[in-house]
Amino acid sequence: MFELKILANPRNVEAVGDLLLESLGALAVSVEDADADSADEEALFGEPGLPAPAPGWNRSVLSALFAEATAATDAATWLLARSDEDDPDAAVHLQAIVEVGDQDWVRITQQQFEPVPVAPGFWIVPSWHTPPAQATQVIRLDPGLAFGTGTHPTTRMCLRWLAGDGPGAAAWKRGRALDYGCGSGILAIAAAQLGASSVVAVDIDPAAVQATEANAAANQVTLQAGLPDLVQGRFDLVVANILATPLQLLAPLLCSHVEPGGWLVLAGILDRQTGDLQGAYAPWLKLVAADHLDGWVLLVGRRDT
Repeated sequence: MFELKILANPRNVEAVGDLLLESLGALAVSVEDADADSADEEALFGEPGLPAPAPGWNRSVLSALFAEATAATDAATWLLARSDEDDPDAAVHLQAIVEVGDQDWVRITQQQFEPVPVAPGFWIVPSWHTPPAQATQVIRLDPGLAFGTGTHPTTRMCLRWLAGDGPGAAAWKRGRALDYGCGSGILAIAAAQLGASSVVAVDIDPAAVQATEANAAANQVTLQAGLPDLVQGRFDLVVANILATPLQLLAPLLCSHVEPGGWLVLAGILDRQTGDLQGAYAPWLKLVAADHLDGWVLLVGRRDT
């Protein structure tokens, strides 16, 4: 195992932690005060049951665990390439990449994930937890090495839209659904549980395909999972929870797979990136903000022709 240590600030510590866990392959992430045990140490405590008064310390150290040294190096390179010393929201500093000794990393990683409610009665429950008594619909999930635990705001917004009864719900819940960039398969599984007649889930990462197949079997749903070349034809619902830049590049491809009258649901987009995405998809459909959560936005659009 290899540990990547990144120095961040209160403005970006949550975003960097989310990226490490959800997009850059970290198995676990912890945050500590970089000035602990010094004169500059900060006490950062909240009232019981309430969030802390700030997302991080003035100088926070994120420690991210990776299975391989190359994965830790790639994550550090990605973060540093987007770091901007003149922008407090983007500046990060690499402290170290070190090999760490054997520990019960499975238990440590699992401790980060708890059952997550996404809609009334609808819960995402890690495979090592017992579903809560109030859960009437459950997705049992083992994220493995893939994106998608149900805890990230982008995933939660997608699940809320899928579970809702808004415009288009009745049509897609009887039709074909495509999860492009499926990660752990959580959105594909939700679509299958909610009534889609068939579901295709694709990802560029073979580990994500394996995790999706395993999670689908654990939830007793039927879907097709594979690499992107598996996708054929058009769908009543296309959902893609990735990141803004690849979503812009994928605009022609994703729209080509949306059935006339079908719906496109996009996530992984910061509020400030809304205009860029709307412009990229304007030749095919009009995207509107359907949900907002913790600085992220869910964009949806219906293809008329």
